[in-house]
Amino acid sequence: MKRVLTTSVIVLLIMLPIRVFANDGCVGRFVNPITDVCWRCMFPITIGSTPVFHGDVPDTPNPHQPLCVCQDGVVPRVGITLGFWEPSRLVDVTRHPFCFVNLGGVTLQASGTVRAGAVRSRTASGRNVSFYQVHWYVYPLLTWLNLITDATCVEKGNFDVAYITELDPSWNDDELAFILNPEAILFANPIAQTACAADCVAASAHLPLDTLFWCAGCQGSMYPLTGHVQDDEGGPQASALLVERMTFKLHRQGLLWGTYGGKALCHQYPMPIMDKSMYRSQIMYPIPITTTPKGCEPYGRTTTLWGAREHFPVKGEDFGYLIFRKRNCCAF
Repeated sequence: MKRVLTTSVIVLLIMLPIRVFANDGCVGRFVNPITDVCWRCMFPITIGSTPVFHGDVPDTPNPHQPLCVCQDGVVPRVGITLGFWEPSRLVDVTRHPFCFVNLGGVTLQASGTVRAGAVRSRTASGRNVSFYQVHWYVYPLLTWLNLITDATCVEKGNFDVAYITELDPSWNDDELAFILNPEAILFANPIAQTACAADCVAASAHLPLDTLFWCAGCQGSMYPLTGHVQDDEGGPQASALLVERMTFKLHRQGLLWGTYGGKALCHQYPMPIMDKSMYRSQIMYPIPITTTPKGCEPYGRTTTLWGAREHFPVKGEDFGYLIFRKRNCCAF
């Protein structure tokens, strides 16, 4: 199913009349896979529940047993229970349709009308609202650098532009997106939204609360699963929210699966409701932060500590992120 959906997106891109521009208001830079990555964000690395390399960012619980067995064939395989954080995806959050921030600011200009992003003020409430497009890349960095060779433990394959919201009609239509997340109606009330304050505190102090799945911590609400930000408090907050929404959306569509905990030791497993604690994000554009703990923030953590330097006119209004996901696997 993943390959079919990815192939469909590629076919649509091929069918569109496209022109490539180097500017047209689009900004960005190519990610340097060596110097731009916060390598300490991979830590802690554990065998069983015992840290081999300690980290500066809170870790999710790991399986206790140091040895594991996978029944993939006739003969069971015995391995070591390994835990680490894998850099595996890149994300653009941009106001310009088909602007690929992490590819150096290249624009693919397709025919037809695609909604551009903007930040506007709502005079009645005094709050800003905004809209952004998002692009999702497969980024198998550990495979390229051959740092971990076990196929069970790392993303295989090649670099790929896996999802483009310009081709998704539900991304700019809250009512159409309701088909994908009908449970949103249960949380569109003050009581449910007030509970998100607890998620904000938990994410900023340690890890987000997975039980409050409708909350995006300090960033706001996961719903609707669209590019509309109803309370824009600045580019870093809005872009971090859309990174989290996009991850949730891809889990709901079956394009992302669970990769941590005892169930993931031998295979990934379906996770239609995302566990936020499974992910960390590192901002890559406008200015990459390559040191911990600010370099890799758990989903939902406040952007106040690092956001001020990451939002400025012209070249600092679009954003790029690197996503780390927790991996527990049986390494052979």
